Amino acid sequence: MTSNPLLATLLPLVADLSRELPDSERYRRLLEALRQLLPCDATALLRLEGDQLVPLAVDGLSPDTLGRRFKLTEHPRLQALLERHGPTRFAADCGLPDPYDGLVEGLHGHLEVHDCLGCPLFLDEQPWGLLTLDALDPERFSSGDLDNLEAFASLAAATVKVSQRMLDLARHAEHEEQRAEAYQRASGSKPRELIGQSKAHRQMLEEIKLVGSSELNVLISGETGVGKELVAQAIHQQSVRRSKPMVSLNCAALPETLVESELFGHVRGAFSGAVVERRGKFELADGGTLFLDEVGELPLAIQAKLLRVLQSGQLQRLGSDRDQHVDVRLIAATNRDLADEVRAGRFRADLYHRLSVYPLRVPALRERGNDILLLAGYFLEENRPRLGLRSLRLSREAQAALLNYNWPGNVRELEHLIGRASLRALAAHSSHSRILSLETGDLGLSQASDNAPGANADVQMGELPSGELRPAMEAFQRQLIARSLERHQGNWAAVARELGVDRANLNRLARRLELK
Repeated sequence: MTSNPLLATLLPLVADLSRELPDSERYRRLLEALRQLLPCDATALLRLEGDQLVPLAVDGLSPDTLGRRFKLTEHPRLQALLERHGPTRFAADCGLPDPYDGLVEGLHGHLEVHDCLGCPLFLDEQPWGLLTLDALDPERFSSGDLDNLEAFASLAAATVKVSQRMLDLARHAEHEEQRAEAYQRASGSKPRELIGQSKAHRQMLEEIKLVGSSELNVLISGETGVGKELVAQAIHQQSVRRSKPMVSLNCAALPETLVESELFGHVRGAFSGAVVERRGKFELADGGTLFLDEVGELPLAIQAKLLRVLQSGQLQRLGSDRDQHVDVRLIAATNRDLADEVRAGRFRADLYHRLSVYPLRVPALRERGNDILLLAGYFLEENRPRLGLRSLRLSREAQAALLNYNWPGNVRELEHLIGRASLRALAAHSSHSRILSLETGDLGLSQASDNAPGANADVQMGELPSGELRPAMEAFQRQLIARSLERHQGNWAAVARELGVDRANLNRLARRLELK
């Protein structure tokens, strides 16, 4: 056992440097050792963040101290400590107010701190924060304590650096895990082929090839279900960024409160539940492509922040004032007429022009003629092995029915319809033939037509609920919203547009009707 008190204090801390410890425990041990070396009533470790000091650990001060933020302009003692490279002792009669007056734990009433020591901590020659020691005895510290504190501060800086390195490694590992997931999504399954031979389809493929090799932002427009995300994937695959991930975000699928965090990330403590720092979609897509689906659903406040990133490549995580640089190509998609949204004041004109550097319209399925049958063949072949069939085909009458249908739900509706029809046809053939033909009755197109937006809009009187007015109205609202949800595959933004109500009001109504 060494007789040198400084060495006896430092040795356990040196051993701690090689251990995996939570930051809170590492800092607790640091302050405990400091009070053993220099007995006093309170110690604190504070990190410099901009123009304020944030307590990371305290020993001997009231617990609420950890929630305080000490602005340097309001605490001249702390500012004076940061301006000097070595330890500083303030005389008992120093006129500068002490930030810890009245905060010493276990004492009641007003009792000022009388003797104070402090020392700045530097990481890579940059100020990182402070160590402070306070005593109620005005003659507790001596000049010799300054030397011991300076030696201790060197090891404290090493402790902080180890903790910082471990945090950086954890963040890097999380970032790489998130990027790996993005890569896996981008390359794990081959994007579906854009199938078709119609003039409208061939023209779209030519535009994809043309814009894909550029770095231009693309705004893809088209009705719900036309395959806008497949077009975005095709553009990405044609670009020089194809070896990097394409990260996607459906702007309509998130509550407004989470959109900013998903796009730009957040720091720990930025909001309730933000227990760890997290990168947003922009940072995950760095070097690659970010696809924003349903971009017309973004709140105006988020639109302004998105515009800043597009203009400068700089973003700030939620709760942080530090800039992050990203190199991202943006592809956006919408089923709204954004020019109309701009005129209505629901979408920023400057953002619209930034997004639509190259506008690309995806044709509706009803505009593509015989492509309907080509796509039907693709979906039939997808379903065939799942159902254990040797052949799955359409009768001539079924083909004609598909060509005559209006397809309000476009390619997505055709895909779902073929899946349902295949199951119906298989169930209807008790012999379970290995070769199966779909007939018009299997398609259920008359029922699908009835459910199409705009079709059969007038509700028959026999379908109206009866009874007292309020329960009957709620039952009718529940039924109307549920049918719209089914038509739009659970897309609440599309339901709000179809019903002509504000999305936030629809969310509140749906919760009241217990649909959410």
